[in-house]
Amino acid sequence: MPKLPPKPSIELIGFPMDLGTDRRGVGMGPSALRIAGISEKLAALGYRVIDRGDIAIKGKERQRIDDPHLKYLDEIVRTSTLLARQVEKALMRGHFPLCVGGDHSMAIGTTAGIAAFCRSRSLTPGIIWIDAHADMNSAATTPSGNIHGMPMAVALGVGDWQLTGLLGFTPKVQPENCALIALRSIDPLEKITIRDLKVPATTMSDIDRCGVDPLIRGILKDLMTRVNHLHVSFDLDSVDPSVAGGVGTPVPGGLTYREAHLLMEIIAECGCMASLEVAEINPILDRRNQSAIFASDIIASSLGKRIL
Repeated sequence: MPKLPPKPSIELIGFPMDLGTDRRGVGMGPSALRIAGISEKLAALGYRVIDRGDIAIKGKERQRIDDPHLKYLDEIVRTSTLLARQVEKALMRGHFPLCVGGDHSMAIGTTAGIAAFCRSRSLTPGIIWIDAHADMNSAATTPSGNIHGMPMAVALGVGDWQLTGLLGFTPKVQPENCALIALRSIDPLEKITIRDLKVPATTMSDIDRCGVDPLIRGILKDLMTRVNHLHVSFDLDSVDPSVAGGVGTPVPGGLTYREAHLLMEIIAECGCMASLEVAEINPILDRRNQSAIFASDIIASSLGKRIL
C-alpha cells in the first residue's frame, strides 16, 4: 500500500482584531479558541502545530476615528499588512496557515498574503466565503463605517486603495474564483455589487431547497477547474445562533450543527484547501466558551476529523 503524503505543519496565527466592528469582545476570539483546545485537537489528528501567538493591535481607547466611513483605517491597514506577511511566509515554508480572529476584517490581511504567495508561484487563488453576510460593502456603500463588512469587496478590488492595494496590487482574487455560502443578511447596495461582479453566491434559501452536499460538491468541482490554491474563510455567524451564539452579528436561520460540519468535511475530502481562517468568535457574548468549542471542532472537521 502506498504511503500517504505527510500532513503539513499548521501555523496558528492569532489576530485579535476588534476595530472592524462596534461590538467589543471579539478580540478575545483567539484566546477563546486556544482555551477550547484547538492545538490539541489538531495534534490528535497528526498535525504539528506551530503557534505563532497573536499580532499586537492597538485598542480603540488609544485611537480616534478620522473617517466615519472607514473606522480605524490606519491601524487596520498596518496590522493587516503584518498578518499578510506572516501568512505569505507560512506558505513559503510549505506550512498551512490557520488564522483565528478577531472580526472578519482579518480577511483583508489573509487574502493579501495568500494572493502574494500565489503571484510568486504562478498559482490561481480561490476563496470559499462562509458567512451570513456578504461583506461586500465599501466606503461608498457602508451603512456603519465598520470595515469588517468590507473584506470580500476588498479582495475583489472594490473599495479604498489603502485596503485593496495592500502589498501593492489589486485585486487579490477574481470573482469567478469565489463562492459565497450561507448568505442571509445582505445590504441593498451589496446586492448590486454582487450582481455587477457576477460573484457566485449561495443563500440559506438555496441550502434549504437543495441541501449542503450537492451544493458544496458542485462549488468545489467548478472551482477546481481554475483554482490551485483554495482558501476557506469561515465566519462563525454563518451558523445559526442556537448553535453558536457567541458572535457579534447573529442572524437567525443559519447553518445547523450538522450542516456546518458536513460542509467542512466535504471540503476536507476534496483535499484542496490550502489555508483557513475562522472569524467573529466573541466570548463575551458566549456561554461557557461553547461557540469557541464549536469553532475548534469545525476546524478539526475541515482538517480531517471524522465520526468513524
